[in-house]
Parts: sequence; structure tokens; C-alpha cells
Amino acid sequence: MNPFRPRNLAGGVAWITGAGSGIGAAAALALAAEGMHVVLSGRRESQLQDVAAEIGAAADVLVLDVADKAAVRVAVDTIMARHGRIDVLVASAGLNIRDRNWPVLTTDDWDTVIRVDLDGAFYCCHAVLPIMKAQGDGLIVNVSSWAGRFVSVATGPAYSAAKHAMNAMTESINMENGVHGVRACAVCPGEVSTPILEKRPVPVSAEDRARMVQPEDCGAIIAFIATLPKHVCINEITVSPTWNRGYVSQVRSAHPAP
Repeated sequence: MNPFRPRNLAGGVAWITGAGSGIGAAAALALAAEGMHVVLSGRRESQLQDVAAEIGAAADVLVLDVADKAAVRVAVDTIMARHGRIDVLVASAGLNIRDRNWPVLTTDDWDTVIRVDLDGAFYCCHAVLPIMKAQGDGLIVNVSSWAGRFVSVATGPAYSAAKHAMNAMTESINMENGVHGVRACAVCPGEVSTPILEKRPVPVSAEDRARMVQPEDCGAIIAFIATLPKHVCINEITVSPTWNRGYVSQVRSAHPAP
């Protein structure tokens, strides 16, 4: 007999950053399908409105640049004024730059990546933690990366550093706040077919993109984490395409064609 029963999320409130596209949009759709009201944040209002239109009345839009810590605080106050609670935070806002490797990476570009990918996630976590502690319940999903576990030339030092730090930050949330009923998970996807691929120095073919993890896959994973019982914490999940281009290149290097 399997005693597991999915947690009923109906009536809860989820805040998703980076919700205009990719994993953030997919997470919003998946959580809305579970009955949650979703607050969609991102820098591009038109994209957020498109996602909100797909969801319907269970969504509202809150334009936000997560790198602006004062704006993050205002956003959280706005959500609380509208809805009175925040049950799930999905920190999915992130970016990378095209000139990402040491010979061409500038200090300004480094700052851009760190400000959004790491500081932005921290500002959001910092703002919601007191609310979740007071509720005695809450879930934070930080959308990290394969680059948060494995250093890669493909992603560059800024992105790799930001995502490694995000993983450490996520675990520190569990260490200090699990006793208050708050759980956090770093979701670490390998290559996902999202708009961030358009910033790659080497273009990714349509054939390769089709074999990658898709945003909806990550949305389903995030919804699964949210439906687990309150006493279960998934600290970290690493996800990769079955056809993993990194593995393929390593195998080809070790076993070159005759």
C-alpha cells in the first residue's frame, strides 16, 4: 500500500520570478494547474501578460527587476496586501551573457550576471522567509543549473559562480529554517530549451534543442516538489537530457571514431 497523497495546493499563493518565459512560465502554468494563485514577476510586462492570459483569473502580474532590492521588498509587500500569504517562491529569474569566458568577460558583465542570478534570488528569499516562518510553512524553489554542480567552460565563470553560490544559499535556508516549517530546493537542470540558449556563443541547432529537457518538464518537477508533504524536503534535484551533449562529447573524446 502506498500511503503517499499529493498535497492539495488549491487556494495557495505562488510567486514566480522570471515568469515571462522558459522555466518560470512553465512553473507558473504547472502550479496554476494545481489550483494555486500565481503572481508573475519579470522585467517584460508583455511576456508576463501573455502567460497570465494563458492561465486566466488565477494569475496576476507584478513587473519587477529582481536585482533591485528595494523593488523586491515593495513587490513582497504588494503580494501580501493582495493575497495575505506566500506559500511558494520560485526564483527563476536568470540570465547569462554572450561574451562569458575569461578572454572576453568584462567586470560589468560579471556584475550583471551576479546581480540577477545570485543577488536577485537572495533578495527574494530574504524577503519571503519571515512570512513563511510566521506561517509555519513555505517552499522556496531556486532554479539553479547543472553549472551549479559542475563547472563548465560552456556557461562561463560568472554564471557558474552564481549558481554554485545559489546551491549553497539554498542549503543554508534548509539548515536554519527547516525547524520553522520552511523547505528549499535547488533545481539544477542541464541544458533546457529556453531563450537563454540564444545567448550562447555557439548557436544551438533545432535538432539539439528538441532533444533537450523542455521547460514543461521543469515545470512538472517544480509542481511535484510543491505537492510533497510538508515534512519532506528535497534539498536538490539534478536534471539532464537523456541525450546529454556533455556526455556525448566526452565519450567521443575517449572513443574517437577510427
